[in-house]
Amino acid sequence: MATGAVERDFAASADETWGVLGDFYNVDAIFQGLDSFERDGDDRLIGMFGLTIRERLIEKDDDARRLVYSIVEGVPVDSHTGTITVVEAGTGSKVTWAYDVTPDEMADLMGGTYAGALDQLKVHFNEA
Repeated sequence: MATGAVERDFAASADETWGVLGDFYNVDAIFQGLDSFERDGDDRLIGMFGLTIRERLIEKDDDARRLVYSIVEGVPVDSHTGTITVVEAGTGSKVTWAYDVTPDEMADLMGGTYAGALDQLKVHFNEA
């Protein structure tokens, strides 16, 4: 199993940042150019890269500003867990998007995707 994480600092407060990232179904602020999006119970179906990816919400803790989800279908992974946390950092916030994935070869793709998503969040907050 490969593990990794990407981090970004934001001028937006932790509450503002969590207000966007804490909504598992608010993908517009973090994924640009999606082919499609659909909510299906606790799952979200994201059409991107010519794939339909099913992600399932596992845990959401508003007090800890922590969200855990898993890719369950649509990408060639044996297992995947993503964890997004938002913490206060001075007057702004820091986001960490950690992931565990098997096979190990998928780690670079996951890290690049999550880095791009956090960069898009900077655009959303007019920080880019």
